[in-house]
Amino acid sequence: MQWLDLLFAHWPIEAALLRPHIPAALELDLWQGQAWIAVVPFRMQGVGPAFLPVGSSFAELNVRTYVRHGAQAGVWFFSLDAASRIGVRLARRFFYLPYFDARMRIEPSGDGFRYSSERTHRGAEPARLEMTYAPIGPAAPAVSGSHEEWLTARYSLFSADPEGRLYRGDVAHAPWQLQPAKADFQRLEMGFPLEGPPVSLLFSKHLDVRASALKRLG
Repeated sequence: MQWLDLLFAHWPIEAALLRPHIPAALELDLWQGQAWIAVVPFRMQGVGPAFLPVGSSFAELNVRTYVRHGAQAGVWFFSLDAASRIGVRLARRFFYLPYFDARMRIEPSGDGFRYSSERTHRGAEPARLEMTYAPIGPAAPAVSGSHEEWLTARYSLFSADPEGRLYRGDVAHAPWQLQPAKADFQRLEMGFPLEGPPVSLLFSKHLDVRASALKRLG
C-alpha cells in the first residue's frame, strides 16, 4: 500500500488521560517523560494483498499514541476513521483495530490540502475534523535520535481482540521523507481534549508500505 499526503500533528498530553484506554500489558512510551498523541490525516492507495496488481484507495484518519511491550516500541491506535466500508470491516475483523466508517474528503487547496471527516459508524462516539494543511519546507529524513524520528519511526502496531488478547503487527518501509508543515484546524473533535495548536507538524508526500500479519503476544 501507499500512504499519501500525510500529516503528523502531535500534541503533548497527560499520561493519565491515555492510560485507561491502553491495555495493562503495554507501557506508555514517553519522550523525556512526556506522553504524546497524534492526529494523522492522509490517503491510502493500493491497499490489498501483495500478490494482486491493484488495490483499493480511500481517505483515512487516525488518532494514536506510543507504547512499548518489553523492548518493542510501537503504536497504539485509539481510532481509525476510513472512507471504505469493506476496509473498515476487514481491519476490525482481522487486525482487531478500532476502525470506523466515516464520510471523508481530501482535495487540493492552494499549496496543500483541505481535509474533512465525519464519523458515521453506527453506535460509535461522534468524531469530526475539518482542516487545511500544507508542507512549508524541503523534504529530508529525520535526524537520528531526534524527537521527529522518535515520533515517526514506528514499525510496529499493537492491538487487542475482544477477549483482551494482545497482538503485534509490523510494517516495513523506507525512512520517512518529512517536511515541516502548517495546519489550520477549523474543527477538531477526536475524543481527547487537544488544546492549542500542535507542537509538531510534519508532512510526508508519499511512502510505500508493506504490512505483516498479526502475531499473538503471550
